[in-house]
Order: sequence, then structure tokens, then C-alpha cells
Amino acid sequence: MQKAGFSGARLARLTSAMQGYVDRGEVAGVVTLAWRHGETAHFEPLGWRDDAERLAMERDTLFRIASMTKPVTSAAVMMLIERDQLTLDAPIAQWLPELSAPRVLRDPTGPLDQTDAARAPITVLDLLTHRAGFAYHFTATGPLADAYQAVFNGFESKDSPDTWLARVATLPLMFQPGARWHYGIATDILGILINRVSGMTLGEFFRTQIFEPLGMRDTAFWVPDAQLARFATAYSIDPNTRMRGVEDHPATSRWANPRRFQGGGGGLVSTAEDYLQFARLLLGRGRVGSTRLLSHRSVDLMRCNFLSRDQRRAPAFGHIVWAGQGFGLGLSVVDDPAQQLALGYRSTGSFGWPGAYGTSWFGDPVEDMIGMMLIQLRTIEPFPMSVDFERRLYDAIDD
Repeated sequence: MQKAGFSGARLARLTSAMQGYVDRGEVAGVVTLAWRHGETAHFEPLGWRDDAERLAMERDTLFRIASMTKPVTSAAVMMLIERDQLTLDAPIAQWLPELSAPRVLRDPTGPLDQTDAARAPITVLDLLTHRAGFAYHFTATGPLADAYQAVFNGFESKDSPDTWLARVATLPLMFQPGARWHYGIATDILGILINRVSGMTLGEFFRTQIFEPLGMRDTAFWVPDAQLARFATAYSIDPNTRMRGVEDHPATSRWANPRRFQGGGGGLVSTAEDYLQFARLLLGRGRVGSTRLLSHRSVDLMRCNFLSRDQRRAPAFGHIVWAGQGFGLGLSVVDDPAQQLALGYRSTGSFGWPGAYGTSWFGDPVEDMIGMMLIQLRTIEPFPMSVDFERRLYDAIDD
């Protein structure tokens, strides 16, 4: 029986492949979802949200979605632009004076005191496209990596957004603003920008302006006590033993603290069904059903490549990432599928952005399709499960 143009037999093969990862102990559990032509054709929880306690993965299991938060933050910025409260080319120092005089390392791996003045101000667009010169502790090198590690500790302390930004402002940039793509804390800084421009906390803005209008009842920066039973345990791979172990357990989770740092770059918890609503917003060019949150033009810009040819040639995460895809406003965007085969089967124009705990999703305007795979595993090397999911999902299309 076909549903939304999929072969039922081939979707069963997808399920079997995902079950294999559970059976081999590579992941505790997984939720996969496929939405196409206006309906959910596949929604499958497999395995365990906690394998030690044998708690089954469910359709409404809560996941740490990590950097899948970034597109939400980017959409919030575009909402403020539509309200004439921001512009893409505006220097962020208008609202974030802490970043009015950034310094730039002469050598990205060198001493922190050998810097030059930034040749241009950091703009809203620089932050949205990760071209502001910021890094993460795991994307920086040399002394800067240690400095970022110290700043990152503020995410789990009682730092206010203002205090955290003041600490960020003491760090030199890795590259000149606008010069190249480099993954870092830019979207977390956008979260503070949203706070200052809107007068709301980031969580309040998300809740009132995005989540409630879209019916996303389970997406937030923290998990209330009453919902912790639905929260999946997060695992990671020990770099020495290569064994999977618990990284964050619901009973002691950082996400159970309602006062935890509201990080626009990676702080949200969500469910597959909730995030589907947000993915539909972007696939629908700003609209879900009768609810419009963004204009066509804003979403089209989010789904455009902003990287120059030279910027796409520069390695990211240690290898060439941008051969078949570019980067828009918080989203990667496929523009040459033939160069993307190692990363997936997505069509031209497809977009998405994954999370550090193995969560991934994409929207495909050619197939009118959204695919999502949610796990809770932080790995030290690329993990093939999401690519396997996407390949089998595309293979199941039969219309």
C-alpha cells in the first residue's frame, strides 16, 4: 500500500536498517519521520530512550536537538527584520556595544595578544552566515581553543546573557568579519541580539512568536519535572575505549534546570512532531496551514547560498564541506547533488542543519518532503546513520 507516494515495502526496509543500528548496540534508540505531500507517511520509534532501564523510545520522546536550534534562531532574526527592528547589513554594535571594537588574531593558531583591529564591523548577516570570525572550542586551535572552552563554561553556570557576552567580547576573532565561513558561537550571539531588540528572553520570544503559533507544545530550553519521564538519555562515545556511555541522564540533566543558559546556537529540547512543524514552516516558505510567520522572501533568503566560491573552497571540520552545498541563513542548501553523494541524496534546493547529538533533518522542495532522524549520541567521528536513513528514504519514493 502506498502512502504519500512511498513504497510500503521499501519503507519497511528503512525501518529494518534503522533497527539494525539498535540491535548492534550502536545507538540506544531512534525516531524516524517522513512527511510528504501534506501527510506523515512514516513515523517510527525504535529501541530505547534509556537502554539500561529498558524504557522504550516513543513518538513523543524529548530530544536535545543541539544545533537544530540554529535555524529557529535564524528564523526569529528574520521575523525582527520583517518588523523593521533589524536589517541584514546593520552593524550589531548598535545593540551589542560589547562587540563594537573587535580584535582579530594575526595567526588563528597564535598568541591571543597578537591581534589587529577588525577592518569592518560585524553585521547581522555575518552572524547568520557564520562569517563573523567566531569559533567554538572544538573549531578553534591553539590558545584560542582553551579560551573558548572557558567561555563555554558559562552555558552551564549562572551567567546572564549579558555576563556571557562580556566574556565573549574579551576573545579575539579568528578571522576578519565577512572573510570566511567558520563554525562557532555566532548564533548564540544572535540569541542575545534577539533578547535586546525584542525586550523578551530568547525562550519567551520563541514560545510566543514561533512555538505557540505553530502548536509546538514540547519545544523549550528546559524540561519540566513532569515531562522528564519522556526525556531520552544522551550518550557519547569514549575516545579511549570507543564504548558508548551515558553523557546526560534525565534524573541529573542540565536541561532540567529552568534557569539554564538559553543558547540560540544549541539549547533547545524538542520532539519529532514538534520540529516537523518548524520544518514545514521553512518548506512552506513561511507558512503552515493558515499560519504565516515569515514572508516568502525571508524564507527564500534563508534557503539561498551566501558563500563565495573562495569561501566554499576552504575546509570546514577538517574537510571540504561546501562542494555540493552552500550555506544560507542558518541552513545548509544543496545546489549540486552530484557533489553531495557522500553526505546524502538530497535534491537541489534541499536544506537543513543537524545537531551534535546525532539529530538531523532536511526539507526537500523538489519532492515536497521532510525527513527527520532523531538519536541521542555524541560521536567523535562521522556517524553514517543519517546518510543511511536519507538514502533509504529517497529509495522508497514510488510515484
